[in-house]
Amino acid sequence: MIKGSATVAEAVKLMKDKRLRSLIVEPRYSGDPYGTITETDVVYKVAAHGHDPKEMKVYEIMTKPCIVVSPDLGVEYVARLFANAKIRRAPVVEGKLLGVISISDILNKSDFVEKPKSNFELYCDEYPNAPEARMYDD
Repeated sequence: MIKGSATVAEAVKLMKDKRLRSLIVEPRYSGDPYGTITETDVVYKVAAHGHDPKEMKVYEIMTKPCIVVSPDLGVEYVARLFANAKIRRAPVVEGKLLGVISISDILNKSDFVEKPKSNFELYCDEYPNAPEARMYDD
């Protein structure tokens, strides 16, 4: 994580040192949303315009609030969320930051290739209380 008041140069150094493509920007106070800064933000908003990364602050180019996911969400739901929001990664939060999930995690660590779900199964997972999603005894 990085503070919004850090310079973009500090964020880039941290990304390079840790071999990360993005950083989570920590909330300023309890209840403040998380933010993100990505390598794309740095290239598109700083480098492309000739801004000095030692002078620009993270809060000037970060995305905030960012989409966060709960650890309880299913892989298919997170994949649809990423597709609909056109994002590649999101913080996993349950009271506090637990980690980050990325499209690479979805691709490499899930079993959707071996066990694909039908649209109806996805619907039932998303709306478990819908009448058509209930299981009935014969």
